Amino acid sequence: MGVRRAVDIAIREATCAAKATCAKESGSSVCTLGPLVHNPKVSADLEALGIHSIDESSLTVHGSALCESVIIRAHGINPVTEHKLRKEGYRIIDATCPHVKKNQLKIQELSNAGFRLFIAGEAEHAEIKGLLGYCEDSPFCEVTGSADEAREKAAVLYRKNRDAKTALLGQTTISEEEYKNIGEEIKKYFPDLQIIQTICAATSDRQNALHELLLQCDAVIVAGGKESANTRRLFSIAQQSGKPCALMEDAAQIPDSFLKHETVGICAGASTPDSVIEDIEQELIRISHLA
Repeated sequence: MGVRRAVDIAIREATCAAKATCAKESGSSVCTLGPLVHNPKVSADLEALGIHSIDESSLTVHGSALCESVIIRAHGINPVTEHKLRKEGYRIIDATCPHVKKNQLKIQELSNAGFRLFIAGEAEHAEIKGLLGYCEDSPFCEVTGSADEAREKAAVLYRKNRDAKTALLGQTTISEEEYKNIGEEIKKYFPDLQIIQTICAATSDRQNALHELLLQCDAVIVAGGKESANTRRLFSIAQQSGKPCALMEDAAQIPDSFLKHETVGICAGASTPDSVIEDIEQELIRISHLA
């Protein structure tokens, strides 16, 4: 997954920066532009290695004590921001997820070809904000977070240009069902809509595995950071099943009510460490013996 890859890259860079032989090349410290991962335990481990998360406003003056090397996280960033950082002299380590990078280039290609673009996802998510930077010259590039919103925005475009060439791309962590429903609403106005497959295969695999897990258990725990988009989507799927479910970041958050269930399933977000999953599993086993 892109997030795990980004964490590995960050650890490698921090290790290199800590060595005297690499100090000149890697800079005095390593920073990430925004949280590298939405998981408290992993974030704490990265901080302990000297990898600090900072926002764009903290990088306006080069040569500050914050860092010299900047890691672009898996979500990617706006190309204007990246150009600005390079121009100011920062050493850029691009850890953008390959799937996200592919989507960025595809949006740019479609925008240059004159397509009106719909982007399915969360408007405030970092991945979406980065993608929007690749279609700034497009006459129409709109984010839609639901089927209802897609229908409304498609209607607006239809009134302006019913012959428009249109395409739909999505956040890599969006669920297949959401993406399908959004596409169907846009097609009511633009039957020739090009739907680009942008969902990460690993994300789909996790969501499909959860659907199967829900058939086999009485309740389910979704392990992962509460700020993680892919973890929240897993939790949403679990909630829609109607079965008891909980989103938790560590074993201490297991609800007392889960003691009454005979079978409890566990699934995890992409960035959840194996150690957290194992801790939750062991705690479930422990409290089941006490019940």
